[in-house]
Amino acid sequence: MGRQWLHAKRAIVNLKKGQVVGKMVREISIAAKLGGPDPAGNARLFAALEKARKASVTRDAIERAIKKGAGIGDEKQVLEHVVFEGYAPHKVPVIVEMYTDNHQRTASEMRQLFKRGSLGTSGSNKFLFDHVGIVEAHHPDAAADPEAAAIEAGANDFEALTHLQNDDIPEGRAGARFMTDRAAVHAVSTWLSAHGWSVVTSELGYIAKSFPELDEAARSEVGEFLQELEDHDDVLRVWAAVK
Repeated sequence: MGRQWLHAKRAIVNLKKGQVVGKMVREISIAAKLGGPDPAGNARLFAALEKARKASVTRDAIERAIKKGAGIGDEKQVLEHVVFEGYAPHKVPVIVEMYTDNHQRTASEMRQLFKRGSLGTSGSNKFLFDHVGIVEAHHPDAAADPEAAAIEAGANDFEALTHLQNDDIPEGRAGARFMTDRAAVHAVSTWLSAHGWSVVTSELGYIAKSFPELDEAARSEVGEFLQELEDHDDVLRVWAAVK
């Protein structure tokens, strides 16, 4: 939720192309590490590859990222999955997922970034989120019914999305976020892909159970804080209780 809101607010801080490509390459490596190097059996990797190709990431960079993540060949990647919990300004709950090769360095940098908010301990705010599978996709038919697709695919719930909410969804297309059981994310992604939907995200994530009321000034301040977190090289995802 918070991540998608940030997409619509990217005018706050524009990332350089090199940073964006770096994030995509990192996502490919992590997807290959978690689900293996074959995109046919790894929905998260398939979605990451589609996004990278659209951004003109080179084939060599993609292949190296897959091999590093999957531990194939000489280029092996040793990364630790770390989750930080805390609060943005105005007491907005935040969960930050990271992959790092230096936990101490990353923890120190997170403490600095959270000075404008509050960095909590493990388990301090996860209870404010549902840990679920998340699949985001779009359909070329603007009249496509995401509710019917959710039922057929086996998702638990869905939310319609527009280009303004997620800029990975082209304008004029039917977009949706499908929430699934954690074990069902691959099956739902596979069904959607086989029935005309283009999957842009397939992952496990955190959906906030409630959202603090914020005025425009507060939303802007929170948005700047969340963008600073997302800009960190080791950050994979930022989940926040912001619509």
